[in-house]
Amino acid sequence: MTRTSSAPVVTRTPSALLRSPVAALLAVLLAASGVLLGAGGAQAAGYRYWSFWEADGKSWGYATQGPSLVRPDDGTVQGFRFAVSEDSADADRPRHAPDFAAICADTPAKGGAKRVALVIDPGTAEDAPDGEKPPALRTACAQVAPDASSAEALASVAKPLRYDSSAMICAISGYPKSGCGEQVSGDGSKKDGSKKDGSGKPSAPEASSAPAADDGDSGGGPSAGLLLGIGAVLLLGIAAVFQARRRR
Repeated sequence: MTRTSSAPVVTRTPSALLRSPVAALLAVLLAASGVLLGAGGAQAAGYRYWSFWEADGKSWGYATQGPSLVRPDDGTVQGFRFAVSEDSADADRPRHAPDFAAICADTPAKGGAKRVALVIDPGTAEDAPDGEKPPALRTACAQVAPDASSAEALASVAKPLRYDSSAMICAISGYPKSGCGEQVSGDGSKKDGSKKDGSGKPSAPEASSAPAADDGDSGGGPSAGLLLGIGAVLLLGIAAVFQARRRR
């Protein structure tokens, strides 16, 4: 009798049949998520506003309080810079050395008053609002009462000033004509090449000295809506996998 041999029959389970399609599907979903997250991270938002600076010797440091709260001593140098920046670490410093002796050289000391040297830098044309041209950078020596705030010192030499409801400075000497800490789309890169000074990373600003970020998607990371969208895509993919398994 001749025995007829036959190849063994291999039975594949449903999980084995679906292993490759599931892996491929998950790979596609993860890749799509990475693209979406990358797109969200590439979008950054800045704010156009007057930042407030204090001098420490020969360098500038970002002020940790607003000018209405600071009571500078006699001989202090302070600066104001108009520019677009994402936060205090990204802010442009005033483009003039904080030199009290030079700025207040023509303002002699007087009893019952203090002198505060001010650098007022309206920034560059690239940071200016549409249709406006920044005035020239200037310095001034404010001679004010001993208990005067930085805002009062500024008002004595740079009127008119404009503030918003949170006491943030919106305009100095009438510039800009409108707007106050508005959000500006962009990649967050500095346009004029100026950076922080060598004193290190500036401190985080108080609410009165810089605009606060929105609770939504104004930051550089992915928004809540984007993350929800990615989650929905992943859930749909998982649902499709289970549906396919039930059919088999």
